[in-house]
Order: sequence, then C-alpha cells, then structure tokens
Amino acid sequence: MASVLEDPTLERHFAGHKDAVTCADFNPNHKQLATGSVDKTLLIWNLALKARALRLVGHQDAITGVQFSPSGTLVASSSKDRTVRLWTPTMKGESSAFKAHTAAVRSVAFCQHGHKLVTASDDKSVKVWSVHHLCFVYSLNQHTNLVRCARFSPDGRLIASCGDDRTVRLWDTSTKHCINCFTDCGGSVTFVDFNSSGTCIATSGADSSVKIWDLRTNKLIQHYQVHSAGVNSFSFHPSNNYLISGSSDRTIKIMDLLEGRLIYTLHGHKGAVITVAFSRAGGLFASGGADSQVLLWRTNFDSKSYQDVLQQHSWRSTPDPPPHLSDIHPRTPHLHHPQPGAIQISPAVADTRSTDPHVTVLGQASHSNKLNPSASCPLKEEEIVSSYTPSVKHDCNDCIHTSSTTSP
Repeated sequence: MASVLEDPTLERHFAGHKDAVTCADFNPNHKQLATGSVDKTLLIWNLALKARALRLVGHQDAITGVQFSPSGTLVASSSKDRTVRLWTPTMKGESSAFKAHTAAVRSVAFCQHGHKLVTASDDKSVKVWSVHHLCFVYSLNQHTNLVRCARFSPDGRLIASCGDDRTVRLWDTSTKHCINCFTDCGGSVTFVDFNSSGTCIATSGADSSVKIWDLRTNKLIQHYQVHSAGVNSFSFHPSNNYLISGSSDRTIKIMDLLEGRLIYTLHGHKGAVITVAFSRAGGLFASGGADSQVLLWRTNFDSKSYQDVLQQHSWRSTPDPPPHLSDIHPRTPHLHHPQPGAIQISPAVADTRSTDPHVTVLGQASHSNKLNPSASCPLKEEEIVSSYTPSVKHDCNDCIHTSSTTSP
C-alpha cells in the first residue's frame, strides 16, 4: 500500500556542534532554531535555506538548557558553569551572565510574558529570576536531590519541577508554597512540562517511562512504557494531541494522546537522543543527540485528523479503550506498550537539506552582568560545518522500514 501523508519525514539536518547536543528550542517567529551542546556553545540556526548560522560563545562549561523568549528577541541558556545567560540572537551576539546557583544549572524557561525565568539546579533548588533586572528573585527548596527540570504553567501561576529525588513538585508562584507532590515515579525524573492548556503535566524518567498527570484531579491518566532505555526529553504538540519523546535507546517516539497509543518510532541518530522540541506551530520538530547532530523533521502526521488515518488503516487499533486527556474524571491509568502492526509507510525518507550553512562565531567581548547595546561582540572567525548523511528508519507499531539518505 502506498505511504500516507501523515508519515514524519526528515526535512534537514544541521551539523556544527562538536559534542553532544543537549537542548533545542524554536523561535516563535518560525525563522530560527537554537541548540546547546556539551561543546559549551549555543548555535542559532536560520531555517531559511542557505542562511548563515550563528555560534554564540560565552559559557565555560556544557550548556544544559535553552529557550527563546515569547517575543523571540532573547534566548536564555543554562550551563554546568553555574550561570544563566541571556543572549540577543543576532549578529551582535550580546549576552548577560548572572549567577545565584551554587552548582550546575540543568534547565531554564521563560514565563508566558517573558519577564521571569525559572531554573533548576544540582544544588537541589528551583530559582526564579527577573529578566528586566537580571537578578535572582526567590528560591524553592523542598527537593532532596538535584533538580533536573522546571517549567512555568502557561498562565504563569504554577511551576512544575522534577529531579533525582524521584518526585514531581507543583509550586504556587504567588505563595511560593509547594501545593502538590507526585511520588509515583519509578526512578529519577528527567523532564517535566505542561501541555498548552495547562490542564496536564507530563514527566519522563530514567525508568524509560512517559507519564501524564491530570492537574484537575491530581491523578495519573496515561503511562507509556514504549522506550527500552531512559527517556531524556519530550515535547507536547501545540494541539495537545501528540507527544514526542527522545531516549537513550537512540529512538524518537511519537504518541497519539487522544487515542492513547504509540504511532511512530523514528531512527536517525547514532547515539542517545537527548533533546526533542516541537516548533510553536507544530509543523516541525527538532531532535539532538549524543552524535552531535541536529535533525529537523516535518510533522506530516498532523496534516489529517487521526480519524481519517484510522479509516485508511483500520487495523491500527487498540484492544481496550485508553484514558483520554479530556476526561475530567479519568479511568484507571492504562499502561501503553508498543503494539504489533503492519502499517505501510514510505520506505524512502528524503533528506531535502541544502548545503550545510556557514557558521559565524561570535565571542564574548566582556563578561558583564547586563546587556550593553553599545558593546557589540566582535566577529572572531567563520567556519563551514561538516557534512553528515544520517541513516533514517521509521517504525510504525514496530514495522520497520529503512533507508539511507543521500546528499543532494
């Protein structure tokens, strides 16, 4: 049977980092992708073909987190060097560094208006920062081990955090109190985030699980055990209908949250997949991994409603009804395992990337604690990124089709 339009396809790849890629985020303006790496640099990729990329240099250790501000005019990054930096993602490459953590900073995220940041650290704390004043505001301190991730809710009233103490905590940003603690975690919790409506949070774990919790009832409503190694990152589709996850098993999984099933497994990285991120519109997603590569995928699976897909592939079904995110009073949590199937997808995954872009390296002229518009950073050097042709495989319910892409 011919392939259907919904199959994800590898759109481009970006080769420029010199070590593992740890984090990624799309600019809300739909024109840029930011990635951070163990190589201590932040790369700003322009999504337009043949456009120049920017390498921002300033951190003294591995970068662990990156996020664009809601306006897209700033980029925040966190690092093992214990600092948080704010960058202007332009040729000026200016940045501000500020510090309050006493150990490696694991994640950074903006609130919905962009005037505050939240960070998580190995010092067991979650800290909130003022973007305008470039200073620490307050700290949340009930975790008993290193904190791996912290995120604001879409309305800014809550913060979710998780870490190696095997808990997920919810904090009220007005009272600074922990209002809930989820302890049903099988191991270290590696990542946490809210869906776009703020009604649910998802968590991933070193126990290879992805779990979704309904905040209206404080109950676990979905539990996916579809990876064979720890899950490092995930991302909600803006529609809340899909979730992608990246794992140390070298795969990317795509789950349909309304149907409660795994629908695709993507192979392309040569090592652990450390970060995945949907674009703000949901038409693209990026993945980065231990192989130093950044892959850009097009989410064609969302070009039709899932019911249309089911009509074309009537044998793609779940034997028992899964819980739905729309349930206000969910049923007993349903553990989702990969299910056998024989869905035909495209055996040839085209890599339509252009020639690898030039990378302009912008150094830090000075390590001041605030942005200085009059002190732009000098252009240090220019280099061409290396070429790389990944081998890409797709699984759809464990039916694997393989292809090697070729350079144009």
